[in-house]
Order: sequence, then C-alpha cells, then structure tokens
Amino acid sequence: MAVIAELIREEENGAISFGNYLLTEKTKQDGFKYNGDSYKIKTFNEITKLERNGAFVYESVPGTAVHDFRANDKKVMFSVEGDKDAQVTLELEPEKEYKVHVNEVYVGKMKTNLGGKLSISVELEENDHVDVVIEKQ
Repeated sequence: MAVIAELIREEENGAISFGNYLLTEKTKQDGFKYNGDSYKIKTFNEITKLERNGAFVYESVPGTAVHDFRANDKKVMFSVEGDKDAQVTLELEPEKEYKVHVNEVYVGKMKTNLGGKLSISVELEENDHVDVVIEKQ
C-alpha cells in the first residue's frame, strides 16, 4: 500500500482511497465528485479529514492514508495505513450500536454518541495497514 499522491481517487472496484500522511504541510482538495456527491479532503502528517457534501465522514489523528473506503447504511469498510498509531473517528448514525472488527478480529460493540461519532484506535507502524469493518446492529 502507499499514500494517495492525488489526495483522493476512485478505485476500479468502485471504492475511494484518500489521504497522505507523508505531507508536512496541510493540503486539501475540494469538489471531488463520486457517486453524485462532492467530497473534500484535507490531509498531512498531523490529520486526515474527509467531508461529503459539507458533512463530516472520516478523521484521523495523526494523518493516515485510507484505501478502498466503502460505506452504506449498514456497514463501513476500509484499510488504513500510517506511520504511527492513530485515532480514527467516523460519522455514523446517532445513538446506534456497531460491531467493530480490526484485521478480522472482533474488538467489541460500540455505541455512537448523539452526534453519531464513533472513535477507534488503530495500531500502526511505518508502512503498515489494518483492515477495519464496522457493522450496524
């Protein structure tokens, strides 16, 4: 895996990939069209943030690269890469319970807050990635 040099792109399988944790200055791209929506990405070594139609979707601290991101109303799946451990926050449905799997290991159920935010920690080492699957109960 590698960082996303163009900041955000659509993959051949229909998913999107985004983020570049190697950048030392905040870089952004606005107006990326995907499935009828407009995406905005801000990324560098301290943070990666994705918005869809002005609404929060994904954020990691420090910055990460996300591969094959797919989301629907039941499930979110992606692979995340970085050079150090990261805190990942996703916007999901408010006050709902989700099952979380990291690298095919069930890590438990988590409930989103009133704003629909769900945060997980991922352990990363340089050029390492983990697969994340979050399913609504």
